[in-house]
Amino acid sequence: MIAARRPVRRTAPLGRPARLTLVAGSAALGVMLTACSGTAASGSESDKGGAAASSEARISVNLRGGQATPGTPVKVTLDTGKLKSVAVSADGGEALTGRISADGRTWTSDRVAAPGTVYGIEAKNTEGGSGRAGFTTAAADKVNKLTLAPGKNTTVGIAQPLSVVFDNPVKDRAAVEKALKVSTSNNTEGSWGWLQDYSGKDRVDWRPKEYWKSGTKVTLDADLNGIDSGKSGGWFVRDYRTTFTIGAEQVVKVDLDRHRLALKRDGQTVMDVPMSAGTPGGEKASWRGTAVLMSKEGTINMRSETVGLGDAYDKMVDSSMRLTWSGMYAHAAPWNAAYFGVANHSSGCVGMSDADAGALYGQVRVGDPFEITGADAKGTVAEGNGYGAWNVSWADWQAKSAL
Repeated sequence: MIAARRPVRRTAPLGRPARLTLVAGSAALGVMLTACSGTAASGSESDKGGAAASSEARISVNLRGGQATPGTPVKVTLDTGKLKSVAVSADGGEALTGRISADGRTWTSDRVAAPGTVYGIEAKNTEGGSGRAGFTTAAADKVNKLTLAPGKNTTVGIAQPLSVVFDNPVKDRAAVEKALKVSTSNNTEGSWGWLQDYSGKDRVDWRPKEYWKSGTKVTLDADLNGIDSGKSGGWFVRDYRTTFTIGAEQVVKVDLDRHRLALKRDGQTVMDVPMSAGTPGGEKASWRGTAVLMSKEGTINMRSETVGLGDAYDKMVDSSMRLTWSGMYAHAAPWNAAYFGVANHSSGCVGMSDADAGALYGQVRVGDPFEITGADAKGTVAEGNGYGAWNVSWADWQAKSAL
């Protein structure tokens, strides 16, 4: 007589990886990782009515569904055991990196989930369990964008700040500032400062404590994708990056009282020419303080009505170098030759002969400081009127940071 063979219960086929089962969760996506034993031998605990040895671990994900809220880190939590790895991919975007906690129970992404993105999650534990899950974040109802200066791969002067102008208001300035990472080739000390651009838009500039050192290489990584700029500002839906290099140490000295302009390079005077600046005593006076060369615009049409001076002039002007948004330039002004080196008698700009203006135009670069001194001025260049951050003390500038 052949004895009946007792059935043996298995929790998983031998030699196969553990299965992942998705189960419903109340506030998070629940994932069941299961690592199973082999067949129980005759006379084992299972023969005596006990269950075969098995190990189950539940993993929860803090974001779920097709309209998950963006702007928060992805968090994967294991209820028992330890995580071995977690990978979070982004359809059409950059995968999220992250870190496992010291106790092995939680993985948290380094960056937040971006709007309108499909994410896939693959989790593994140290017991051999593995599986996949996913979610999709809600699309941004409003998008914020920005304009960066200086341009990518440019060479600029020693006073050029990093400047970021936003299309929409930024209410959560701290969150935005945390995402702006500046790195330099020589560990330059600097700080962000928030201000209002001349256009009325929100703006944040990063300036060194002192002028840049010639040859410094600078990189800005604006890791903004997924950051909410706050009420009425909208979400950022991409990252930005720019790199630039600091050129020769050049400073333009403008003395309003002596009616002279000098270009110094590496501490040596390479130009010293007569000029005539703005007529003192009213709106035609020039600004004092440090202005930064914003652009070299060549020959342009200058009209007085664009700067609130009525119909005083309408001229084609050569060798035009913009110093402020409000319309202060250094340029050629041959019509004003009788006043060069004698008196300030212009409509606010620093005028020189054709030859002198052309020579200066050929040597200066965007980002060079124009240090303007003297009594014949209507005030100091404001922070947002071009790049006026150098007219603020270092302590006061640091206080403008949101962090």
